[in-house]
Amino acid sequence: MPGRGPREEAARPPRDVVDTVLGFARTLRVAGVGASPDRVEAMLAAVAALDVLDATAVYWSGRLTLCAGPDDLERYDAAFAAYFGGESPRPVPPAAQQRQRTLTTAPMDPGDGEGDGDSPPDLAGQASADEVLRHRDVSELTGAEREQLRRLFALLVPAAPMRLSRRRRPSPHGAVHASRTVRHALHDGGEVTRLLHRRARPRPRRVVLLVDVSGSMSPYADSLLRFAHAAVRARPAATEVFTVGTRLTRVTRELRMRDPDKALAASGSAIPDWSGGTRLGEVLKAFLDRWGQRGTARGAVVVVCSDGWERGGTDVLAEQMARLQRLAHAVVWVNPHKGREGYEPLTGGMQAALPSVDHFVAGHSLAAFQELAGVISRA
Repeated sequence: MPGRGPREEAARPPRDVVDTVLGFARTLRVAGVGASPDRVEAMLAAVAALDVLDATAVYWSGRLTLCAGPDDLERYDAAFAAYFGGESPRPVPPAAQQRQRTLTTAPMDPGDGEGDGDSPPDLAGQASADEVLRHRDVSELTGAEREQLRRLFALLVPAAPMRLSRRRRPSPHGAVHASRTVRHALHDGGEVTRLLHRRARPRPRRVVLLVDVSGSMSPYADSLLRFAHAAVRARPAATEVFTVGTRLTRVTRELRMRDPDKALAASGSAIPDWSGGTRLGEVLKAFLDRWGQRGTARGAVVVVCSDGWERGGTDVLAEQMARLQRLAHAVVWVNPHKGREGYEPLTGGMQAALPSVDHFVAGHSLAAFQELAGVISRA
């Protein structure tokens, strides 16, 4: 087998740069940019010929290779700013953009890409720090780390679970649409020249989040509500959010505000029992009596976010969870403590709830919330 030429050897950057690009591609996908494998390879080929410490060069190499269309550009800019910890570089002239496009096929001259003397940001180091931050328990973060995590949370675009609608529409495939086929045949002189088909179209399934804001959940309540805000922002007509503690509070309207910080501030003002006690069974019963029977929970993916501490009777919680499971399409329970090594669901509340839970997942880090988004979309 012939050996690889010099150009092929230079087509792949060092391992740490590869890891950085792959991590950035994962962030883009969370933000809604496809970043397909072939586009990632194109960016790797581009940065192999660049000075990877030149923020502008890295920015444009990714923007010109990873974005499939105009709709991706704003998401790319936000993802780049959040992942590499800085604002997007200023636009460069069209001639420079054209020069960047040639990088996927032609190596850069050793003298190209030199900066203007300013000290460039450590992109690889910042990206590595963000990757570590994704897996950190949010209850253990410093103020600065929480601020950076909020920027990453703003990139979450949870995909909605889908269901087939009852109404069927014309389609190239599916069941034969007898009446349309006959009508079409009558227009052709009574002869059936082709069969017409129809099938049910997918529609978003409702998602309902019940977020525990009691005292034991206070270290995680902010992150849980930020996840809820991302879900509402992605599918405002198909997502409902309630907080639970000693009473039930609907905060869907507040979380429809575009700015996450303003949305959480409005939600905090609307919640009267923040950092109070927990009566999960009684509050769940109130939800089912008022909202569940009216259709909010019927056929929905219901996500309960709680550590399972219950001050009321666990028998009530078990009864209401069984009732919820009968109404919902799927029940997901998110417990932040599940992400800790050696955790076992031994509290009375968890023991009462788990028999009626379809998916039991962690909720202690950004990575766990990204996994939760996948669980919901596949439910």
